[in-house]
Amino acid sequence: MTENMPEPDQSEEKDKIERGWWKRRRWAAAELGPWEQKEGLRARIAELEAILDAVAMRAVADPGRSDVAPTYLAKARHELRKADEALSHHAHPAVRGAAHLGVAQSHLDATQNLIIWLASPEDIKAMIPQLVALTEEHFPTKDPRRVRIKEIAKLVQSTGELSLSQRAFLAETASLARRLLHKETLHVRSFVRIVTAVTGAMLLIAIGIAIAAFNWPGMVPLCFTPQDAGRFMVVCPTHSGVSTLGKPHTNQIAHTAQAQDYLVIEIVGTVSAAIASAASLRRIRGTALPYNVPLVISALKLPTGALTAPLGLLLMRGGFVPGLSSLDSSAQIIAWAIVFGYSQQLFTKFVDSQGQALLDSVHGPTSPHTGEDVKP
Repeated sequence: MTENMPEPDQSEEKDKIERGWWKRRRWAAAELGPWEQKEGLRARIAELEAILDAVAMRAVADPGRSDVAPTYLAKARHELRKADEALSHHAHPAVRGAAHLGVAQSHLDATQNLIIWLASPEDIKAMIPQLVALTEEHFPTKDPRRVRIKEIAKLVQSTGELSLSQRAFLAETASLARRLLHKETLHVRSFVRIVTAVTGAMLLIAIGIAIAAFNWPGMVPLCFTPQDAGRFMVVCPTHSGVSTLGKPHTNQIAHTAQAQDYLVIEIVGTVSAAIASAASLRRIRGTALPYNVPLVISALKLPTGALTAPLGLLLMRGGFVPGLSSLDSSAQIIAWAIVFGYSQQLFTKFVDSQGQALLDSVHGPTSPHTGEDVKP
């Protein structure tokens, strides 16, 4: 009987194995950045599962809470499952490698809020310091919610009793504070995506200019016409033309320009911007967020330097800078391209400041701020 059974197609099985290996490799590549944070969230899920089981046992045994305990328990376990599924992220796009972390954290926040509804007054007493610290991180000093939660904390610590309205206030205030933290993190993500898009657009523009100049070198030449002993020279970044008694015509300048002029200047500007980016690292502080703000800002400087170098030379060629409209040699042109490439720092420093301000706005246990300057 076994002799009549068809043998499996070996090539088909091999193809399935290879496709599965490629999928695992692709998803693994998406985890290179935030892998540690993902595992930290997995560990937190395990902690909350144990806490939830312990809190649920006491809630079911409490005659005053046994009727609502199953509902809160079922919802809390559902949120933990959703968090674990989000961390598996088999359905989320790989180009958004940190999106699953925010989704999982939202489900974990919901679980912790449900635990407040489920927990006994004695459990709430143990949570009070954490809840007070959470509100202090995200609410201003005189915010009524921050004042009220401190009053409830003192009452619970002294009497050990908690009314339904007080429990509801604790749960809703903690939920709002966690949503504020999530909102601050989303601001950072939005900033990173905007800077990344602008960087890509500027890179395409720089490439397009280099290609256009390569095909039409005389279109907008980066050449100067210095005068020496009554004769004029045509000096370009990579080539110098013959001298003439009269000021060179546009056609003479266009014929002297070389196809690689813009490419050379853009490369010089990019190198200068890279040096400026390396020099700015001394002011950069690391971040525990899965969105790498310092990296995207440093990347923005490179195409910016590639564009500011030729633009600066064009301003000089047009006489925008008095006394510097006629450079004498190709070496001087390259030297000024270095200066203009480095000068992109004048424009990107505002992006640096905005990025650091956004990172400082994300409050947490290690934040130096306590909510005095944060509006809910």
